[in-house]
Amino acid sequence: MTQSELTISRFIAAPPAAVWDAWSDPAKLARWWIPAPIICRVDQLDLRPGGGFVTRMREEGATDFQPHVDGCFLEAIPDERLVFTTVLTEGWQPVDPWLALTAILTFEAKDGGTLYSARVLHKTPEESAKHEEMGFYEGWGTAIGQLAGLLE
Repeated sequence: MTQSELTISRFIAAPPAAVWDAWSDPAKLARWWIPAPIICRVDQLDLRPGGGFVTRMREEGATDFQPHVDGCFLEAIPDERLVFTTVLTEGWQPVDPWLALTAILTFEAKDGGTLYSARVLHKTPEESAKHEEMGFYEGWGTAIGQLAGLLE
C-alpha cells in the first residue's frame, strides 16, 4: 500500500455471485451503497468498461438529492472484480471531480463466502489523507457492513 491509497476488507458470508448481484442490481445497490440513514438513488449503473456509474444521496428529511458518485467503470469481471473511477464519466469523458479516486473492488471466494476488498487510489498522499479525514473507514466500513447485512 502506498501513501496515496486506502484499503478496507471484510468477510461476507455469501458467495461472490451474491456480492456481484448486490452490486449489479440498482435496487439492491441503493439499499447498501451509502451509510444509513442517508438515502441512496442509483441514476446509472452500466457495469462495463466505459459505462457510467452515477449515484445521488439525500439526508433524511431533505427533499433534494445531492451528488455522490459521478464516475465510469474501467473493468467489470462478474463475481470477481469491479474497478471504477471518478476522473472519468460515461464514455471515458474526463472530468474534474470533487474527489478524484479509482476504486478497485475484489470479491474473493473464501471459506464458503467472500472476502470483499476495496483498494482506493488517490492522486496524492494529501488527497488520500483528506478522504481518510472525511471518514473513509467509517463510511466505507458501514456500507460494506450494510452489504453484509443484506446478503447474510
